[in-house]
Amino acid sequence: MKAIIGGTGIDKDRRFQENIERIVTKYGDAYYSVIDGILFLPRHRPGHSVPPHMINYKANIQALVDLGVEEVISIYAVGSITRRLSPGRFGLVRDFIDLAYSRENTFFDGSTREFRCTPFVEPFDRVLGAKFAKNAITSGSTLALDCVYITTNGPRLETPAEIMAYRNMGADVVGMTLGTEAALIKEAGIRNAAVAYSINWAAGLDAEGISFLEDETIERLAGTIIAIAVNTLS
Repeated sequence: MKAIIGGTGIDKDRRFQENIERIVTKYGDAYYSVIDGILFLPRHRPGHSVPPHMINYKANIQALVDLGVEEVISIYAVGSITRRLSPGRFGLVRDFIDLAYSRENTFFDGSTREFRCTPFVEPFDRVLGAKFAKNAITSGSTLALDCVYITTNGPRLETPAEIMAYRNMGADVVGMTLGTEAALIKEAGIRNAAVAYSINWAAGLDAEGISFLEDETIERLAGTIIAIAVNTLS
């Protein structure tokens, strides 16, 4: 089976809200729907009810394992740090920096006899990412490539000084979920392509403070990305 994981903006799509089923994993429960053979998992639970630092990432990813998912496209709303991915655009994430803390970010927690250090030289699946990019271009969209995502803990947004530091570290976009989620997906052996779409400039980079895209713009952008993801996985 193949899956799409969505969060802010993305999980407003009806496919993340209709025909919801609950699965109980050894790490807790998770929620999903299956439409036309593709599994849709709202990472913040239905209704976007759980903040980033409190998501049960292990239950979400274990649910994918239990349901036989082999490929996933994970989609993230972000703030822009560089012009590689400016607000209103989307692109593929090549790498990430994880600054989140106090999270369950590994399956190797002492509850299993097996232990291994998972290589992260290539955090995301090149073949799946290339297929997504090809479908995006074929559909008439332009997308950014090779974005670096930095994960903060949340739920607060970042300070201007932090954003300046993150830019110096090589980050293009900032969000609160990818680092934790991508680590678990990789440990689970699921092929993963990460897509980021920007809804604002990060702190200190917008003269008006923090200005988010209008809801209609976000909805339209999310719809485009989901359509490409579905086409990629079909």
